[in-house]
Amino acid sequence: MTNVTGIEVPSTSPTFLAVVALHVLLGLACVLTGAVAMLSPKRQGRHPKLGTIYFWCLSGIVASATALSVARWTRDYPLFVLGVLSFAAALAGRTARRQRWSGWVRWHITGMGMSYVLLLTAFYVDNGKSLPLWKDLPAISYWLLPIAIGGPLIGRALLRRRTSVA
Repeated sequence: MTNVTGIEVPSTSPTFLAVVALHVLLGLACVLTGAVAMLSPKRQGRHPKLGTIYFWCLSGIVASATALSVARWTRDYPLFVLGVLSFAAALAGRTARRQRWSGWVRWHITGMGMSYVLLLTAFYVDNGKSLPLWKDLPAISYWLLPIAIGGPLIGRALLRRRTSVA
């Protein structure tokens, strides 16, 4: 067991630590690029560029999460499931946009938004017990708070988009 800034890392293996370091860096990139993409004007330039970076960093997170989960499957399989669901939602949102599905905007907003919520859920489920403020909350909060906050924001984006098209 290794302690890194208050978070327990379950191995001292250099390979494991390298995968964890990559996973953390990709996670930070996802959180930042996803947030800026969501807040950017929806036109050519920043929004699609950062959305693409988010998508590819997320695919790297899922790959590293798979490797990390296999190492401790009985404890970490829920994180693997959250990662796969997050990637599936992002893939659906990205594909809807690229292939111009019927109602693609709603699919895109919902897919990318849920991907981000699931990404944060996995982070809090894994690390909430070690984070200031979060560590004082019941464990079920790590599962429910991201969707309790993100769900209404996704709904608001869908409503705003519907009224701006009408």
